[in-house]
Amino acid sequence: MSDDERPEAADLFIIGGGVNGCGIARDAAGRGLSVILAEAGDLAQGTSSASTKLFHGGLRYLEFFEFRLVRESLEERETLLVAMPHISWPMRFVLPLSPEMRFDGDTPTSRLLTRIMPWMKGRRPAWLIRLGLFLYDTLGGRKILPATRSLDLTKDEAGKPLKPTFRRAFEYSDCWVEDSRLVVLNARDAEARGARIMVGARVVSAERRGDLWEVTTENAEGRRVHHARALVNAGGPWAAGVIRNVTRINSSEKIRLVRGSHIVTRRLFEHDRCYFFQGADGRIIFAIPYEGEFTLLGTTDRDHEGEPSEARCTDAERDYLLAFASTYFEKPVTKEDVVWTYSGVRPLYDDGASSATQATRDYVLSLDAAGDAPPLLNIFGGKITTYRRLAESAMAKLAPFFPKVGPAWTARVALPGGDFPYDGFDALVDGLLRDHPFLAPAHARRLARAYGTEAAAILAGARSAADLGRDFGATLTEAELRWMMEKEYARTADDALWRRTKLGLRLSAEQKKAVGAFMAAAAPAHANAD
Repeated sequence: MSDDERPEAADLFIIGGGVNGCGIARDAAGRGLSVILAEAGDLAQGTSSASTKLFHGGLRYLEFFEFRLVRESLEERETLLVAMPHISWPMRFVLPLSPEMRFDGDTPTSRLLTRIMPWMKGRRPAWLIRLGLFLYDTLGGRKILPATRSLDLTKDEAGKPLKPTFRRAFEYSDCWVEDSRLVVLNARDAEARGARIMVGARVVSAERRGDLWEVTTENAEGRRVHHARALVNAGGPWAAGVIRNVTRINSSEKIRLVRGSHIVTRRLFEHDRCYFFQGADGRIIFAIPYEGEFTLLGTTDRDHEGEPSEARCTDAERDYLLAFASTYFEKPVTKEDVVWTYSGVRPLYDDGASSATQATRDYVLSLDAAGDAPPLLNIFGGKITTYRRLAESAMAKLAPFFPKVGPAWTARVALPGGDFPYDGFDALVDGLLRDHPFLAPAHARRLARAYGTEAAAILAGARSAADLGRDFGATLTEAELRWMMEKEYARTADDALWRRTKLGLRLSAEQKKAVGAFMAAAAPAHANAD
């Protein structure tokens, strides 16, 4: 094929608009590569909007001796916190102690402890937890987050909602993250650096044609063919289907689909700390303050059969979480307290573990390339905390194919709206209230949490609430909705109310319908699709 006949080609074509796909797109675009990303639905529509919403090291993973994964995750907490202080912030976790605490049946730590101290079989003693928390404090080079401390629950406010049998606890640090906003902001930053982001564009085939990939996408307007020098499969739970049905390449590697379900209840306690609860079955769950008026309980770990998009929190999972939490809270948590449930499927690398709980959360990057054939990089597993490091590892795999690619650059580089000090959130809110005195404090805080310094652009020129346009309820205005549509790829009410925000928890059915009707009528001509 002559140069004149050679099709125009991007450097990378990425399948999947979750956190890994968008993280790789941002990293690659910032290194000078041309990038196309295609997402069949909405950004973060799958697993990346259904997490427990934590940047954390994974305290429980220490029991499986996954020290590299925990260390990398702990290092990332503060790296990410500095880059996105609007959508991520420190939280303190209270871990009540109880003699009923047990290991998950067959962890390496449990086996070792049983061998050395057979009388401790199955138990998770307080001294071992404290040792784990010491490692948790030191493995990642913690500088910003406060260290672990002991609590007397008979005197501390954290003990008030709990049963009086819980008298002691440890308190340690991790970070919250708005998971679906993290994905969108990575996509926006990738686009600002030259990437093309296509939502609502399903990849129907990808074939090697000489030294290029020929990729066909389909959306409401029909099919289109793209060419790229390398293909990245970041399909998450659908990654195996991409290999089998899109690229039609044989692979012996497998994905284990593990469903994690969560329930959101009315607020169960008044303070702003979280709980780390350990069960008699060896499992753990979190109870986390959520969206001001609610509490998030999760997660479960169950192998998932069927389509990932069909994942739902079952009644059995709901009841398990309710019963688990009720062993700790003085007032039982019932199904009448539940206001919402959600469930996501984790695409874990199948390492042959005997249970879903024990399957590794580490990521595996598999490169398929031989001779002059264009490379395919398959992404398996991973966790939201390590998405940036995963992207760097992916680029390390792909760099030999792009000799002019730039160096790693993303550490502590702000995402859109995150260009303010990690401890400057209150000052940001004060500035919004000063410049826009008609805002209620809760409204200003919500905008600052979602958009950071870009909240000022949404409010630009507004001297009264009326200047923000139509009020859809729960502080959602036309100005904010247009921002989501024009800047953040939102196309439907679900995109706006459950992924760009969580205002779906507060709006009535009629208000949600009004949002959908407005978005359908106001859809921009430059819709973010193929």
